[in-house]
Amino acid sequence: MEDLEEENFSLSVSSPKDAEFDNVVGHLEDIIMDDEFQLLQHGFMDKHYHEFEDTEENKLTYTTIFNEYIGLVEKYIEEQLLQRIPAFDMSAFTSSLQCHREEIAGDIFDILLTFTDFLAFKEMFLDYKAEKEGRTVDLGCGLVVTSLMSSSISSS
Repeated sequence: MEDLEEENFSLSVSSPKDAEFDNVVGHLEDIIMDDEFQLLQHGFMDKHYHEFEDTEENKLTYTTIFNEYIGLVEKYIEEQLLQRIPAFDMSAFTSSLQCHREEIAGDIFDILLTFTDFLAFKEMFLDYKAEKEGRTVDLGCGLVVTSLMSSSISSS
């Protein structure tokens, strides 16, 4: 008779706080991927990207744009989360972010970071500006595939 290998499956039990956090992140993913959010964010960036320059100096207008962005985008996300999770508390969620930093997908964390980190916000605008002005790197451009096999095999 064949020996059957036994597999141990362990059930991961998370705390109610962790489950709540995971629930919020799931909803955040849905909100951020939604066309309405994408239009809101890109519309805002289209309106202001020309103001940003890739220099060490930060213009005073950046602060105004940053505050307007927070007022618009963070408010939108918070309203969407409150519709989905009536007891949602943005400040409690924001404070728990650092504990769960490694668990959050990059795109979501980057967007959340733009609410609190001015440099992340500025970098987002500079990347957007480079894309709009066609200054992004196209890694597929100029690649050539060459066969390592000789096209003609000589017979002896």
